[in-house]
Amino acid sequence: MIPRDSETTIRQLLQAFPVVTITGPRQSGKTTLARHVCPDKPYLSLEDPDVRQRALDDPRAFLEQLPDGAVLDEIQRAPDLLSYLQTRVDADGRMGLFLLTGSQQLGLMSSITQSLAGRTAFLELLPFSIQELDKAGMRPKALDTMLFMGGYPPLYDRDLTPQRWFPAYVTAYIERDVRQLLNVQDLETFQRFVRFCAGRSGQILNLSALASDCGITHNTAKAWISVLEASYILFLLPPHHVNFNKRLIKSPKLYFYDTGLMCWLLGIRDVAQLATHPLRGSIFETLIVSELAKTGFNRGEHLDMHFWRDRSGNEVDVIMDTGTKLMPIEIKAGQTINREFFSALERWVTLAGGQAVSPTLIYGGTSTYHHKGIHVYGWNNTGQVLTMLTG
Repeated sequence: MIPRDSETTIRQLLQAFPVVTITGPRQSGKTTLARHVCPDKPYLSLEDPDVRQRALDDPRAFLEQLPDGAVLDEIQRAPDLLSYLQTRVDADGRMGLFLLTGSQQLGLMSSITQSLAGRTAFLELLPFSIQELDKAGMRPKALDTMLFMGGYPPLYDRDLTPQRWFPAYVTAYIERDVRQLLNVQDLETFQRFVRFCAGRSGQILNLSALASDCGITHNTAKAWISVLEASYILFLLPPHHVNFNKRLIKSPKLYFYDTGLMCWLLGIRDVAQLATHPLRGSIFETLIVSELAKTGFNRGEHLDMHFWRDRSGNEVDVIMDTGTKLMPIEIKAGQTINREFFSALERWVTLAGGQAVSPTLIYGGTSTYHHKGIHVYGWNNTGQVLTMLTG
């Protein structure tokens, strides 16, 4: 097993809560990590029809057979079990009894919030980060290879290529699981919608235009985006509210969590296509923003992360908000630093004045250094960026 950065966080949470819940997309490594952290606990998958039926038919008897807790995989498949689990952990009083995993955040979170409020901690596990692959000696050396492969574990712990794995993943999980949540009847329209979302990763989300391009209503597009968010396919980065006396963009930016999946949906079938692809800059920006999100998730934190853009076109890709200070991060796909890479950061720092801290540039090269008060990081060191902000 490739070690996960979140393992330490999970072990700490198990000492403080009777239940810990790991959520995340399908095939992100939740089961492997849960079984590794709790090797001595019984493992039961609620995807197994026999196990699920036992849990639903007689939940009290099911839990009584687990006197010291268990790893319960895909708990969203038996949401009624959660109320009985609450009674069980309240009566027992021990910490770290149950480790749950779930893939569908929408249904899972609502059920757990009702049944296990205050009794469970949550950790969101995304595909491998660059830092995790680096530590394991498995990070692709070339940036374009990293963009093309993404971070889903099966591509690194099995003899699989993206060309073989992503078609099966899209069919089995996006087109099946997500469509079932949405009750979508028209597969072709939904497929087109997901592909169009991939083409908009790293861009301001215009729901009306997206809906029009796909031939669906604004409300349908909004609902589909929400479920793709809940399924950890994509996420929305909100604009920062500080305007510095300028009018701001109010719509969020859309990002995919994994560039490998994004590339597949864009029709990129070979790493060589990336070199001249018109969306290469957006794919790179998606990689870096998703890496920043993973860094926070692996610590059990939801980072207060935004972007900043005014209506004159001035923009900073990411603003980390600590409540008292703002850390601006600019992202550039080029491998050779040029003077223009720093202009947006310098302009924003001047506007922000004393609120700005640790302005940072992440670019497509691999050198890390300082330039006139700006921290410069290569793409392969993105995981180190937030140490300046969160320690």
